[in-house]
Amino acid sequence: MLKYKLIVLAMLLCVAGCGILEPTLPEADPQIAPEWPIPPVTTQTATAPPADAAAEGTVVDIGWRDFFTDPNLEQLIATSLENNRDLRVAVLNVERARGLYRIQRADRVPSLNASATMTRAGDENLFLTEAYSAELVVPSFELDLFGRVRNLSEAALRDYLAQEEARRATQLSLIAEVANAYLTLVADRELQRVAEAALKNRQEELSLTERRFELGAASSLEVNQAQIEIETARGDVWQFAGQMAQDVNALTLLTGTSLDPSLPSAELDLQASGLEPLPAGLPSEVLLRRPDVLAAEYRLRAANAVIGAARAAFFPSITLTGSIGSISTDLSNLFENGADAWSFVPQIVQPIFQGGRLRANADVATADRDIALAEYERTIQASFREVADTLALTHTLARQRDSREALLAAAMRANELSRIRYEAGSDSYLVLLDAQRTLYAAQQALVSTRLAEQANRVNLYKALGGGWNE
Repeated sequence: MLKYKLIVLAMLLCVAGCGILEPTLPEADPQIAPEWPIPPVTTQTATAPPADAAAEGTVVDIGWRDFFTDPNLEQLIATSLENNRDLRVAVLNVERARGLYRIQRADRVPSLNASATMTRAGDENLFLTEAYSAELVVPSFELDLFGRVRNLSEAALRDYLAQEEARRATQLSLIAEVANAYLTLVADRELQRVAEAALKNRQEELSLTERRFELGAASSLEVNQAQIEIETARGDVWQFAGQMAQDVNALTLLTGTSLDPSLPSAELDLQASGLEPLPAGLPSEVLLRRPDVLAAEYRLRAANAVIGAARAAFFPSITLTGSIGSISTDLSNLFENGADAWSFVPQIVQPIFQGGRLRANADVATADRDIALAEYERTIQASFREVADTLALTHTLARQRDSREALLAAAMRANELSRIRYEAGSDSYLVLLDAQRTLYAAQQALVSTRLAEQANRVNLYKALGGGWNE
């Protein structure tokens, strides 16, 4: 009786030892600030209403359908999520990882096979014998006393979860790319409109200058300068037309389908996105919810589980093989008068000399875990920098937009005054040209600043990990 108690105690100790073969997951230390360096005026410069106390819970949870308010953009994003090939590959990678996990998990339970065989033998005297058998067979099943199979299954599960987060990261990147491509297309359409308006004004100026030249009130130099301005504006019109064609091609690739030619009909609206300003106390721990950070964490946990499997390889492995069935010389009597047969084959294998293979496997697993830890910390650091950069630009771009709007207003007044003075003969044509060029540049600069501001808000949405609720 004492012998059986000792055996049971030994097995319990072995099972208890399973949990300590996988090392404790090391704590990441990315060394980032607990809060982002949000400029004090950031919450006042955004176009959205000021954040309230509930903003902390909603600013990183807003879904893309709520974040983007442009219906054309929402339709493009929905189409891209259905047809984009990169996202489709990411989804298939998730399916593949799920299958690999199910394969690895199946090793934790015994398999059961049914087999039927017929054996026919003879000798030189033409004496023939026949034998039939039918069996239920349990193939080689490892008793996971030291957690090797369990750790490999856990590693496969975490790899699968990492692939799922990678799919979410691909989807978030796709949403941001579609949004930025659409905003670029709208901005180029707006720049083309500005260039077309400038071309029309330059043509009117040329007609007026030619009439003044015929009357002797203008020189041929002024006529040539007016022609130069016309060709400059015409070149800009064709330049933006080419850029728009490239923008359409980019959106076509992202959405996986052809686009409506009249899609970018709206102007570049500052309310195209609905991200509220971040509250000053929003902790940087929200970065841990980003899909790429979660994927790196799952890869770290998977690598840590592999260490447990590598350590378990040093201990004995016990496998069981068994079968039960019936054997008969007559097929018709196999399940009636056949002889019952069974077999039970336990096997224990203890590694003795492997040429350092087992130790090397453990060292490689440890190195892979340390690499995964460093990559996890680097991912957190990169995420923190992305958010900090976009927050820094939130204030500066808002101030740039205010300055560009004031510059445009001043340039419009200066252009109107220059035109009046030129027609009255108080100023030369060069003064009017300078005012027109300033106005044209101010219009282009304002469009570019608005585009940069909207793109920065999209980047902030992406940097925060996107929305979890739709």
